[in-house]
Amino acid sequence: MVIVALIFSFSSAPMHYFDLIAEHPDFIVINKYPDVNFHDESSLGNGLFNQVQKALNDNTLFPVHRLDKMTSGLVLIAKNKESAQNFQQMFEKHLIQKFYLAIAKGKPKKKQGLVKGDMEKARRGSWKLMRTQHNPAITQFFSYGIGNSMRLYLLKPHSGKTHQLRVALNSLSVTILGDERYGGATADRGYLHAYALQFDWKGELQSFVIPPNQGQFFTSDVTQSTLKTISMPWQINWPKIGGTKA
Repeated sequence: MVIVALIFSFSSAPMHYFDLIAEHPDFIVINKYPDVNFHDESSLGNGLFNQVQKALNDNTLFPVHRLDKMTSGLVLIAKNKESAQNFQQMFEKHLIQKFYLAIAKGKPKKKQGLVKGDMEKARRGSWKLMRTQHNPAITQFFSYGIGNSMRLYLLKPHSGKTHQLRVALNSLSVTILGDERYGGATADRGYLHAYALQFDWKGELQSFVIPPNQGQFFTSDVTQSTLKTISMPWQINWPKIGGTKA
């Protein structure tokens, strides 16, 4: 089963927060809007998770992973403690496939491949990629030309490091559009989107895909046309990593 349609939309003026994509007895899947922090930034309770609880009138939800403030897209939230523990273990064991989209300007060092290296804290909350590989961040990618020196990137992380995808593209000298922390060009939003999730839940394969619906470059005709060719990213022939299936 692949879920691609929006079900409900929730907002709180003046800021919009999320769309509810799917609801299961054990979890919900939402589409987070860009420029929304996952946790509260003030006493107003304006963080994404708090807003989800308020909109659904449910204080028994459990966050099991998060997205950066600038990043939009799919977020999985558990509906009970047992499910939360199971999901956390699945994320730790990389049993949940995650796929992201990004747009960056410029010609990359390579159009597809692998970015791998340890990550180290830099200045002012930023991170940098190292040449060492003791506990590396691992990211596979394909890229597609979408005109005007822009490229659309399909990213598959095999680890869950802070700012991993942002640092990976920066290391290729193609910083994500709108990601000013890492030197990206100014834009109407940060162009990183959690595009798809796939995992086995109690013997049933769960697949979710949500194309980005905000941002002039994400919603352009050429980008949307390209997305139709990668609408099921788990079916792409991802190269093996270190002798194991990607």
